[in-house]
Amino acid sequence: MKTRVEKAPVIAALGAQWRTIDALVSGLSDDQWSADSGLPGWSVGDVVAHIVGTENMLDGREPDAGRDVAGLDHVKNPIGELNERWVDHYRARSRAEVMADYRAMTAKRIADLTTMDDEEWNEDAVTPVGPETYGRFMRVRTYDSWVHEVDLRDALDMGEPSDPEPAGFALDEMAAVMPYIVGKKAAAPKGCRVRFEFTGLVPKQVHIAVDERAALVPELDGLADVTLRTTITDYTRLAGGRPGAAQASVHIDGDVALGSAIVDSLHYMI
Repeated sequence: MKTRVEKAPVIAALGAQWRTIDALVSGLSDDQWSADSGLPGWSVGDVVAHIVGTENMLDGREPDAGRDVAGLDHVKNPIGELNERWVDHYRARSRAEVMADYRAMTAKRIADLTTMDDEEWNEDAVTPVGPETYGRFMRVRTYDSWVHEVDLRDALDMGEPSDPEPAGFALDEMAAVMPYIVGKKAAAPKGCRVRFEFTGLVPKQVHIAVDERAALVPELDGLADVTLRTTITDYTRLAGGRPGAAQASVHIDGDVALGSAIVDSLHYMI
C-alpha cells in the first residue's frame, strides 16, 4: 500500500527547511563556502547546488552538458550521475548565481506544490524509495534536505539543527526503513521486539516487531528485547555513513549482541 501523507504540513516543513539552509549558508565566508563538506568530492557549496539541482530536475529542467561523470569513484548509479551533472552545472556559476537560483527555484517549487490538488498530491510517482505517492516523495525531499543541513553544520562545526518540524518528517522517513534494517540487514530473529528511543530535538519511540517479517507497530506487545537510545542527528550520521558517525552515540539496553548488530547495519544511505 502506498503512503499518503498530509499535504499542508509537509509543504510547510519543506519550505521551512529550505529557508533554514538559506540562512545557514548566506552568512558563510567564501572559504567556508568552498570547504570540504565531508561528502566525497563535494564542497559545502556543492551540497547547496545538489539541493537546488534536484528541484530543477523535478521542475523538468536539464543541467548543462558537461564531462562524463559515470567513472567518478563516488558516483554509484544513474541517480548519482544526475546529481553530479547538476553539481557540475553550478560549479560553472558564481556563488551569487547559485543562491539566486536556489531562492527562485525553492520558491517556485513551494508555490507549485501548494496549488496541487489532493488527487495530484496522492497520485503515483517514481521516487527514490520506489513506486509511491507524490506526497511521500515530498516527504523524502524534506528528509534529504534536512540530512544535508546536518552535513553542512557538521562540515562547518555549526552545531545541530534546531527546528523540530522538518526533523520530525525526516524521522518519519527514516522510521519507514527501520524494519528493513532490523529484519533484513541485522537479521533479527523471529519473535524479537526492538525499540528505537529518540531523545533531543524530536523525542519519539519507534517500535519494530519481527514476526513473519519485520514491521513498524504502534506499540510492543510486551517488553523490548533491545532498546537503542540516540538522537536523530546521530542516527542520521550513522545511517548516512557520514564523517560524524565515528563520534555518534547509541546506548543499548537489553540484548547487546542484537543491538550491536542493528547499529552496525544502520548505514543504508548512499
